[in-house]
Amino acid sequence: MAEKQKNAYVPRLRKVYAEKIAPELKSEFGYESVMQIPKLVKVIVSMGVGEAKENKKILDAAVADVGIITGQKAVKTKSRKSIAVFKIREGQEIGCRVTLRGTQMWEFIDRLLNIALPRVKDFRGVNPNAFDGHGNYSMGLTEQIIFPEIDYDKIEKVMGMNVAIVTSARTDKEAKSLLAKMGMPFRK
Repeated sequence: MAEKQKNAYVPRLRKVYAEKIAPELKSEFGYESVMQIPKLVKVIVSMGVGEAKENKKILDAAVADVGIITGQKAVKTKSRKSIAVFKIREGQEIGCRVTLRGTQMWEFIDRLLNIALPRVKDFRGVNPNAFDGHGNYSMGLTEQIIFPEIDYDKIEKVMGMNVAIVTSARTDKEAKSLLAKMGMPFRK
């Protein structure tokens, strides 16, 4: 069993975090215990599909796209209440989401930072003020085609997606430092 764990796959970004980023954070903020060092907890990728109320095929395509991007099957989300202005009924399927943890989370963050974000048109960096006050970061992507896994010819419709990065940091300053050291391109 010990031999099996010795050869277990460790994502590239997780190795960088353990060897370089965690010690830097420990010295920067003066943590006494390694358990105080901020780390990634989970990443939630969601896609709202408002047109799903008329065309179920678009929702199925969105679920397939999110599944291809994250490597994990997406769950369809339902509306919590009826909204007459938007012609939405309670319980109607209007989007999809995936919660990533562990190896898949580290791989997704690595691909997002190093492959997908540089492919965004007119990219000037991500918003440095999109923290929620508890060390979590949310960002919106305007198109799913920035990920190389998506075949441009086979997509039904270009749709945006939301990425929420949940960290164990207590403050936004600690979380921003963690993400910046990982390579998050914050706008100056």
